[in-house]
Amino acid sequence: MKIFIGPYRNRWTSNVYCNYMTKRYGHVWDLNDNSNLFELFLDKLESILQSVYNATINKILDNCDYQRVSVRIDNYDIWSMDDTLALIVSPMLKLLKEKKHGSAYVDDVDVPESLHHKEALDDQDHPDHDDLICKRWDYVMNEMVWAFEQKTRDNWEGDYYEFDEDSKGWPPKYKRHDVEGLKAHQERMSNGFRLFGKYYEALWD
Repeated sequence: MKIFIGPYRNRWTSNVYCNYMTKRYGHVWDLNDNSNLFELFLDKLESILQSVYNATINKILDNCDYQRVSVRIDNYDIWSMDDTLALIVSPMLKLLKEKKHGSAYVDDVDVPESLHHKEALDDQDHPDHDDLICKRWDYVMNEMVWAFEQKTRDNWEGDYYEFDEDSKGWPPKYKRHDVEGLKAHQERMSNGFRLFGKYYEALWD
């Protein structure tokens, strides 16, 4: 497998007026106030510069690929495609969890009861509204990250059994075999993959 995905292409924009107004007045200013000649000049300058950018540099950029993408899949990549994808998805999920600037809305069925709080979820003015939404999404992300981390391990099942080295014949006898622990581990992994599929379209920053 060989993958190259370049950055998104950015068009040139002129923000001389917007940057000045934001620095002076904050994020809210009166668009109908035409008394300041310098601000009117900056507004006009921004429009002229943007027109020049659109007619020259942006016209060239618009004819280029939006994003350079090259993907080559080899035969051995699909022998255990689930394992191959886990090696890619796991670090991407970790980086998204670290860098994310928002949270998706999560259904009650996908989080523990301790994170159920209908009053705070339904009322955007509730003091716990934003915090609860973030905690619920963090829980879902943690479960997805954990599931794919386990998938990248060569033999996570070995955590739950140990063969008796002194036993003879086939099949070998177990010295320790935690069937319930193995089952719970697999169920949690499967749930993490289920959450990944359910909230796939929420995986963006």
